[in-house]
Amino acid sequence: MDRFDRIYDLHKILSASRYPVSRQRLEDELECSRATVKRIIESMRLYLNAPIRYDRKLNGYYYDRDEGGMYELPGVWFNASELQAMLTVQQLLSDVQPGLFERQLAPLQERIEALLKVQHAGSDELSRRVRLLHMAARPAGRFFQAIAGATAQRRRLHIRYYGRGTDTESEREVSPQRLVHYRDNWYLDAWCHLREDLRTFALDAIRGARVLDAPARDLAERQLDEHYASAYGIFSGRASEIAVLVFSPERARWVSLEQWHPDQEGRWLDDGRYELRVPYLDARELLMDILRHGPEVEVTGPPALRAALREQLRAAAARYE
Repeated sequence: MDRFDRIYDLHKILSASRYPVSRQRLEDELECSRATVKRIIESMRLYLNAPIRYDRKLNGYYYDRDEGGMYELPGVWFNASELQAMLTVQQLLSDVQPGLFERQLAPLQERIEALLKVQHAGSDELSRRVRLLHMAARPAGRFFQAIAGATAQRRRLHIRYYGRGTDTESEREVSPQRLVHYRDNWYLDAWCHLREDLRTFALDAIRGARVLDAPARDLAERQLDEHYASAYGIFSGRASEIAVLVFSPERARWVSLEQWHPDQEGRWLDDGRYELRVPYLDARELLMDILRHGPEVEVTGPPALRAALREQLRAAAARYE
């Protein structure tokens, strides 16, 4: 957590509390030392005119609301995740088909622009200074609205789906469960009545979609989470293997801070390398992520994953011989 985030979080803690907050609690929630908490408080008092007071009797800090009412940080104070969310929503709104929901979305667009406006600067200054880069995004397809509507209204869909892996088309009836935006592409998690199981469909591969009158089959949130969150990446199902990846000391500086899977485990080795353990079921996407690290990573287990990676590296090298 950097200095900016700590100032932002301290402001939220003091604003939400009706009673003085102890220094120990501030140290725990801001993840810093006693001295750092003191420096942050002094900086806010000196540079941001924050009315922070200390109550000796209750041994805690609080905002003095008698001095200036409800105190707010000057300017725009978003943390990294909130800023990304704001700009993403703004970008999505600007990318909507011209004229589509223009009247309904205009107030939201104006509100976001007002929130992003920097003090004494143009309303679009921050959005011009921050870039959100997208890569390898595929179009959501012609049937996005029908699919989204059926998902929200809990109706079944009849779809015509192109399987890129087999280069074949199939028709099936599905009960949509969730729309997923993953790595800049849209997917539909649905119960497939043909296979009698949960499946994931890429929206850009749906070549026909018709909303049916029949109600969709509803699955419990817990069942969906267990099915889709266990395996690696976009692939679903319960993870059955653990990939053991060892990264070089140089590459570990980045990878040690990354989240590859919610249940991953990482540890530093004595020689400065970093070991990452990642659950998976289908290795295809995992192999692609491993390959982008080239010689800076070694798969030490399981043997089948190591062999699969070795074959891909041999095939790639053969093209350059």
